[in-house]
Amino acid sequence: MLSYAPTPDGEPDPGEIVWTWVPFEEHDGRGKDRPVVIVAAGDGDRFLAVQLTSKGRSGDRDYLGLGTGPWDAEGRPSWVRLDRIFLVHGDGMRREAASLDEARYRLVAEALRGRYGWR
Repeated sequence: MLSYAPTPDGEPDPGEIVWTWVPFEEHDGRGKDRPVVIVAAGDGDRFLAVQLTSKGRSGDRDYLGLGTGPWDAEGRPSWVRLDRIFLVHGDGMRREAASLDEARYRLVAEALRGRYGWR
């Protein structure tokens, strides 16, 4: 269930932006640490997340613009990628970067609900 619940406690929570290892799209075993938005808590210590990017994707239905925020030290606009969902383990998270405000979290949640039929 998608529910906004950030708590600055060192653990991933829905609404928070965390850094974790994200595999490249080629699925060749390579990847790198990237920021993701935690969108939902799963079973145990697992969470659903979507990737953030600073590469402009206006007009692309796979990307939702979030604007700027404290998660990017350079003040670049960010987009959330809606077509790649990740399962993040709490012990795989590198650090908390920031939290989305509730209004932006709702935008992400509504886009995911519309795309995937989630509650």
